[in-house]
Amino acid sequence: MKKVRSTVMAAAVLIAMGTLTACGSAASSSNTGNGSGGTSTGNSAGTTTTSSASSNTLYIGLQADPPTLDPMLSTALVDRQIMLNIYDTLIALEPNGSYGPGLAKKWDVSTNGLTVTLHLQTGVKFQDGTPFNAAAVKFNLKRYMQPDSARKAQLSDITSIDTPNSSTVVLHLKKPFSPLIGILSGRSGMMVSPTAVQKEGANFANQPVGTGPYKFKDRVKGDHLTLVANDNYWQGAPKIQKVVYKIFTNPNVELTNLESGAVQLIDTVPASQLSSVKANPNFVVSNTAGLGYQGFYLNTSQAPFNNQYLREAVDAAINRQTIVNVVFKGEASPGWSPFSPASPVYNAKLDTPPAPNNAMVKKYLQEGNKPNGFSFTLQTANSPISAQVAQLIQSMLAQDGIKMKIQELEFGTLLSNNSNHNFQASALGWSGRVDPDQDSYNFWHTGAPDNGSNFSNPTVDKLLQEARTVSSMSQRKQLYDQFVTVMHQQDPYIFLYYPNNTYAYSKNLHGFQPYPDGVFRLRELSLS
Repeated sequence: MKKVRSTVMAAAVLIAMGTLTACGSAASSSNTGNGSGGTSTGNSAGTTTTSSASSNTLYIGLQADPPTLDPMLSTALVDRQIMLNIYDTLIALEPNGSYGPGLAKKWDVSTNGLTVTLHLQTGVKFQDGTPFNAAAVKFNLKRYMQPDSARKAQLSDITSIDTPNSSTVVLHLKKPFSPLIGILSGRSGMMVSPTAVQKEGANFANQPVGTGPYKFKDRVKGDHLTLVANDNYWQGAPKIQKVVYKIFTNPNVELTNLESGAVQLIDTVPASQLSSVKANPNFVVSNTAGLGYQGFYLNTSQAPFNNQYLREAVDAAINRQTIVNVVFKGEASPGWSPFSPASPVYNAKLDTPPAPNNAMVKKYLQEGNKPNGFSFTLQTANSPISAQVAQLIQSMLAQDGIKMKIQELEFGTLLSNNSNHNFQASALGWSGRVDPDQDSYNFWHTGAPDNGSNFSNPTVDKLLQEARTVSSMSQRKQLYDQFVTVMHQQDPYIFLYYPNNTYAYSKNLHGFQPYPDGVFRLRELSLS
């Protein structure tokens, strides 16, 4: 059994290795997790379009094509970049990481923690003109609790939903559930039009309707997606009339389009070019610590990684500091935990990634009955950063006789294979959340929907479940510390680094405010 190493190493944000994030993405130069890959297009291949500057149209570069625009199905960060401007959430995440009023203007939690009452905004309408009310909230939450929903585990402790009047929703819980408010600030709190869902059926993901500041207009997959202002928005119409998201799976091409004026905001900056962009007076760079992590899943339900010792061998062979230095030029931090330094439960003592240890790797290989090494395939996104990280790891493992093949996939395929456990190793990360439950439970609890490793451990299940029932963050931190310790021993996932949330935008774009979840809120933006 592996002992937790205590060597101190600096640690400073899932997405997939590099910068894609599944929100769970694939690796990126700055912002990665389950969900950042994308289909190769003319844009990603190197096309640079001419200047698109206009005070009425904002062009945004994204490093991946959104797999879906239905919150019930979404698992990718890039989906949320779009969805949080189409849909409002019941609870709003504030820039400082706190929670404030959203479609629920206030909420009450009973003394015993078993009842949460949401008091809704009144006079709000969906973009199709139908009313937002308590019945709509109940419809949405029931939909998210369905067996085929990616949200079901987040809402599994809700036993019933009452709607005493059109502006009040009462949630009854089987036990106290401390992460619920944070959960309702994310996908599970995004309110979709019941009428549109019933009308469109499975096609709703392609014709989304919410209450948000922007309405869906059109999409050409792999190329662009267009939103237009919701002039009847309940908090006031947005300042920019139209938003066009352009897809660039190559971050260098994405940056070139910013420099040419073809886009005014990009969701990642290549680490090798960050200093030059900062020095350019025509652009503003936002570079903040993120909540997410990058790494790769090991499928514990099949060979070779149903063997714990072989998982430990891989973990012990990787030099995380080298990855940060070579790929990210120091604009990321070595990571060995699902909780980044920005998390309220971060523990630096448990986040000291071990230095590569050839003797330890050899020991694990002997214990795993593979003294001469073994081979496996890593599935990763078809992006330059993901490939670079994978190649570095391949070289590191080869020094200890572990042969890693690299299989580059379109991001949607990578996500699908991960969900279906159709892989040996899968490079996907997570974009991170303020509440630590959302960085852990869905990924490591037995049977949880995002448990790509198919990992099952009764101690982990008990710790994660108990952490959901405790209201004190300091008490929750103690439970999460124990959870991280078990993760270090079991290694169902190889944590690599914490990417920063790094964006660049034109000096003519005003009102930009970074949020801890790495998602762009567009309503207050304006162009000059």
